[in-house]
Amino acid sequence: MSGIGELTVLAQGDREIVMSRVFSAPRELVFKAWTQPAFLKRWLTGPPQWSLEVCEIDLRVGGQGRFVWRHRESGAEMGLTNVYREILPPARLVATERFDEPWYPGEAIGTIELFEINGQTLLRQTLLYDSQETRDAVLESPMESGVAFSFDQLEALLPAMVSAER
Repeated sequence: MSGIGELTVLAQGDREIVMSRVFSAPRELVFKAWTQPAFLKRWLTGPPQWSLEVCEIDLRVGGQGRFVWRHRESGAEMGLTNVYREILPPARLVATERFDEPWYPGEAIGTIELFEINGQTLLRQTLLYDSQETRDAVLESPMESGVAFSFDQLEALLPAMVSAER
């Protein structure tokens, strides 16, 4: 697998965004980084100047996740709640996504799939929105740069997680 560190963002169909990236770690560790608050708080920060202040996960079908990001300078917060619909460790997570102060209408359904080849992991994240207009508005937002920044932080965290597993 090549392309480590390259985030690909594509519109698919009428209502989906598909993002993919290769990470240099086994999928079990990438799955752990997505599902354990101690790791999420270290990488899922969004763009610079933001931090993940609240990260609560009830990792079971029907369980909820709660995430609150805070801007370091302004103190502005962005909260999100999700409900887990499908959990297949270490290959797949499906959850709803609803922001406290919605910047797009309705909710999204996020699917994370992890594929391992030769110790590297291809992560594919698909976001399904209520409408094409919503999907297009998200594509026009700074979402891609925030995801890329967070994924860079995840890539930087993974070697420490690999070392800790040994």
